[in-house]
Amino acid sequence: MSAQNVLNIIKEKGIEWVDFRFVDLSGRAHHISLPASEVEEETFVNGVAFDGSSIPGFKGIEESDMVMLPDTETVYVDPFTAHPTVVIMCNIYTPDGERYDRDPRSIAQKAEEYLQTAGVGTTAYFAPESEFFIFDEVRYESGQNSSSYFVDSEEAHWNSNRKEEGGNLGFKVKHKGGYVPVGPTDTQQDIRSEMCRLLMEAGLRIERHHHEVATAGQGEINFRFDTLTKTADNLMKYKYIVQNTANSYGKVATFMPKPLFGDNGSGMHVHQSIFNGSEPLFYEKGGYGNLSEMAMNYIGGILYHAPALIALTNPSTNSFKRLVPGYEAPVNLAFSKGNRSAAVRIPVAAVTPKGCRIEFRTPDSTANPYLAFAAMLMAGLDGIKKKLDPRALGYGPLDKNIYEMSDEEKGEIRSVPGTLDEALSALEADYEFLTEGGVFTKDFIDNYIGLKRDEAKAVAIRIHPHEYSLYFDL
Repeated sequence: MSAQNVLNIIKEKGIEWVDFRFVDLSGRAHHISLPASEVEEETFVNGVAFDGSSIPGFKGIEESDMVMLPDTETVYVDPFTAHPTVVIMCNIYTPDGERYDRDPRSIAQKAEEYLQTAGVGTTAYFAPESEFFIFDEVRYESGQNSSSYFVDSEEAHWNSNRKEEGGNLGFKVKHKGGYVPVGPTDTQQDIRSEMCRLLMEAGLRIERHHHEVATAGQGEINFRFDTLTKTADNLMKYKYIVQNTANSYGKVATFMPKPLFGDNGSGMHVHQSIFNGSEPLFYEKGGYGNLSEMAMNYIGGILYHAPALIALTNPSTNSFKRLVPGYEAPVNLAFSKGNRSAAVRIPVAAVTPKGCRIEFRTPDSTANPYLAFAAMLMAGLDGIKKKLDPRALGYGPLDKNIYEMSDEEKGEIRSVPGTLDEALSALEADYEFLTEGGVFTKDFIDNYIGLKRDEAKAVAIRIHPHEYSLYFDL
């Protein structure tokens, strides 16, 4: 789409404001809005200036001037603003016109460029399954003399005996019993359908939505796969619309991996494949799961580099509250057909050659999608380049129920890192696969690790309420 086409849309739809957005290292979106009357073709050439020193991990105050250049292919109408507004995603540049090497969206684009120069294929496709909770109330604090959190949901099993105005109507979602029930147990059919309607109006192709396993309003909406950067753009749009739709209903949506103790957390299972033009490169009839050797090598790269990769795909301290056995959590570094406790699953039901793909189940939605998808592609391409065979490396296939295996058998299965600090240490030791082709830079990785170390330390040094239960009376 040309800049003139965007200007035509602004005029035809009576748009009053143009919202220019970019994404920081953590995956949070930021925006600056310009009156539509001030947006001209030159705006798409010269960009919009902003202060990079106010964005964590970007620039120091002595070199803070930065520019975001809009990508005209990302335009959509914001469904939540009172004044008609269009949203445009941007890439970040330095004032001298150089692509900024800490811009997550730029890194995603460089990963796609590297795929083509590596001679493996032309296009990588990604499709995330991003789960979320919809709560009715959230309260939290972390101070010097107090620390607490509280969440509540009308669906939650702990409210089965709550007295409510008008009477308690029952039909609560049982503990770990929320997978695809119908109403009245599923109270969120209409809100998810409204989310889907708005997502479709914003350009996403929605495939389905449903209630998920956990109690207290866990849901999932699946949208159609696309190329790496476009899928990351779509995921940012998805999270924005899900959270703001919930807000319009007087509720709150969160993509936090483990907001509830003792029930299933929210993951972001990422389906991925590589094509050469219209030819699917991951399909080979008769192979394990009908996968080609290229796909097997891609899996080998994902699993071999998984400890480092997880620093980018599961980049929060809360991520590792989800990555514990017993809650469908994919903590086992193995691959399998249909085994949801393995880190890599090969979907086999109703799969066509073009639909043949691998699913990395470990990630969650605290990941910056541009960085996470780029890192997964780079790990997979390294596996292809080095012909890493996951079978020879001892990653499976694992076609057993892991929960029924003996302790001795389980002991032979490698696991994901247990903490964010462990994952960051793994990234420090294994990052070269990310810097191939200049996709990630060493400067970016060092800066990212420093930011995440600070987050881990901030949690580690604070007093946890459960410590009072354990130690106060000693």
